[in-house]
Amino acid sequence: MTERPGPTLRIPAPRRAASRWLAALLTLCCLVGASTALAADPPRIATLDWTLAETLQALGTPPEAVAQVDAYHAWVGEPHLPGSVTDLGLRTQPNLELLSDLAPDQILISPMFANLKPRLSRIAPVQNFTLYTPGRDTWQEMRELTHGVAELVGRPEAADRLIESTEARIDELRRQLPDDVPPLLVVQFMDARHVRVFGDNGLYQAVLERLGLDNAWPGKTNAWGFSLTGIEALANLDARLVVVEPYPAGVHETLEKSGLWQGLIRDSRGEPLVLPPVWSFGALPSAQRFAEQLTAALESPHAR
Repeated sequence: MTERPGPTLRIPAPRRAASRWLAALLTLCCLVGASTALAADPPRIATLDWTLAETLQALGTPPEAVAQVDAYHAWVGEPHLPGSVTDLGLRTQPNLELLSDLAPDQILISPMFANLKPRLSRIAPVQNFTLYTPGRDTWQEMRELTHGVAELVGRPEAADRLIESTEARIDELRRQLPDDVPPLLVVQFMDARHVRVFGDNGLYQAVLERLGLDNAWPGKTNAWGFSLTGIEALANLDARLVVVEPYPAGVHETLEKSGLWQGLIRDSRGEPLVLPPVWSFGALPSAQRFAEQLTAALESPHAR
């Protein structure tokens, strides 16, 4: 009688078991990785404030929409906003219908636009960031704003990099400066007879301090770090004039024929230094840009 074989017990070979285990592990890793990538996507941000716009751009998380994009590039200069950014119209009167259609995750403002918060809040949550608080250290406030915006977009490490690179760059520029820089008088023209002259509690002052340079303006300043004054108030100041562009339309041509302005130039300690636009109400990106533009102007052979 032939004996029938009994049931065969199949035990997976060690190699086959390892392959199945590895495949399961890879699948799990892919699922976790995809979930993490989705979670890491930054929120879609709209902002009316150029300081917040430049900070978002510098952090590597460009805003979805910004008010007055062309004017941003004229007054802020850099960092340049990508062409994908939607223009929301006037900063004080944004296009709320367009903003609603964009459906951002967050809207960022500064105290200057606080009166718009009730209407903006009907579209998306609104976050208000402050800067240039009287009595506070301006540089420290810029660091705090950078951290706050970075936390909002889920990029805290980007804030650390931006702060460290900005401070390292300004320290480098300080070492490049000539030894005999006189006190500086930093102004921006409002019209042919009036300027903003910058001093305490402003971005330019914070940068001058980090560069080890003296500000010649002895007068008081407002919460934004400037005084609005006639150009006659600049007379008899022992300083080198620094003019930050842009000039209002027609002002440059008028100044060339202004006896008062030409007299100020003659009394200045050297030809005025004219810098490209730098946002005087900005944060770290504008601070570095001002430091670089000023250092380049002071190092130029034509500046001596």
